[in-house]
Amino acid sequence: MKILVINGPNLNFLGIREKGVYGDRDYAALLALIKEKADELNIELETFQSNSEGEIIDRIQKAYYDKVDGLIINPAAYTHYSYAIRDALASLSIPKIEVHISNIQEREEFRRVSVTAPVCDEQISGHGFDGYLMAMDAVINLCKNKK
Repeated sequence: MKILVINGPNLNFLGIREKGVYGDRDYAALLALIKEKADELNIELETFQSNSEGEIIDRIQKAYYDKVDGLIINPAAYTHYSYAIRDALASLSIPKIEVHISNIQEREEFRRVSVTAPVCDEQISGHGFDGYLMAMDAVINLCKNKK
């Protein structure tokens, strides 16, 4: 099973930016946590991060050709307004989970709306880095149930 995790803008600045919201663990710690879980589950994992909307769209489209089984995405700020990322996600028929480190429903008003969640199977928000682990379990279950 092949799972792709896509992280959007500024997630590479974890541990540097807004520590009161995102904590003090850095992006490398997140990647290590995700990789450890993938190793435990014996799944193939690829992670991708970009601050560029176009690069994220290109990677989502490439997932189709790579025959990725499931996708986990934290679109970050693009969550709230990128209809282009939404449309790219909608074009994939694989299981997709949207994840957010912070609880977007308890933040600023503009963060409470996700234009990408409606084309994902589930949204996980507000569980910190553990949300990614929850998303991995969820996407694997969706993949198994799809077969």
